[in-house]
Amino acid sequence: MTTAENLVPVTPDPKKLRLTAWILVVVMIVGGFVILKAYEKRAREGARDDRPSFLAQISKTKDLSFIQQDGKVSNLLSLKGKLLIVQSFVQSQPDKITKGVMQRLREKYRGREDLVFVTLILDPKAPEEIVAQLQSVGKTLGAELPQWVVASNDAATLHKFIKNEFKANMIPHQKEGTWSYDHSIVLIDHERHIRRAVIPQKKGGASFVTAFDFELAEKWDFKGIKTGTERNNVEQMEFLLQETIEILFEEYQQP
Repeated sequence: MTTAENLVPVTPDPKKLRLTAWILVVVMIVGGFVILKAYEKRAREGARDDRPSFLAQISKTKDLSFIQQDGKVSNLLSLKGKLLIVQSFVQSQPDKITKGVMQRLREKYRGREDLVFVTLILDPKAPEEIVAQLQSVGKTLGAELPQWVVASNDAATLHKFIKNEFKANMIPHQKEGTWSYDHSIVLIDHERHIRRAVIPQKKGGASFVTAFDFELAEKWDFKGIKTGTERNNVEQMEFLLQETIEILFEEYQQP
């Protein structure tokens, strides 16, 4: 049995103590740096209340296959890693407003490999005529591969996808020769999330989330509703779309 008299005090090694102290200091510095960076990131996200809203995500089980203007079959998920600007289009009843918006955006972002425009034709012709139809619409729009895809599928499949996955306000349909459909331009981020614009309220309160619905904006202009800016509602909607695109580019580039 060991007695108190037999115990020999251990003399601390100054070198080991200094080494241990330096290790602790390094651990504290690194840990503090990581925590600080995480806090800064969280603070940036919290301060940015115009961060585009998440609506839904397109998954493998809900992807849309389509034939495009060069006759090849593709799908939305094959474009993962790129920002998609998607327009619904009726050849027999073209939407001049969204056509103009798409063309101006194409000029602004011409040549960007991480952005693709997609025009979905809601009134496709018979299978043997579809490629010629897509090429005709592409020529009208000035749409050229690979940056601008003009595509379609059979009408029933395409219309159901737009209503269910794009969360359109109605399923596209034709009545007495006139087409009714959601004219909104759909913005899909690099990870296949559908995003909408968030507008902070100047007087406080919950931010306003909106689709890029140019038909609705045109109706607001017709009613004389003001935007509070020098732009009318259609112009403001286009400005908001461009602003949201820039936010998504910035968001995707952040580590």
